[in-house]
Amino acid sequence: MGSNPLTTVILLRYFEALGSVRRAISVIKKRTGIHGATIREYRIDSRGLTIGEPLDGFQEILRGVPVYAGDSKPLLQEVLT
Repeated sequence: MGSNPLTTVILLRYFEALGSVRRAISVIKKRTGIHGATIREYRIDSRGLTIGEPLDGFQEILRGVPVYAGDSKPLLQEVLT
């Protein structure tokens, strides 16, 4: 009974950037191994799940209204289908 049944906690969050609603994902707890400390953009479309690079240039993503302080384009590019 002393064991925690939770294996992994994944945080999913919507945020606004560049005039559109986007999605962020972060693994905040893992039972085994080291969890990631990054927040990444993700997209689900007809091709499946795409996870982008860490959103290093953003702050306040978890609040939903991020501030961009980077110098590159870290967001997933829109793909025309």
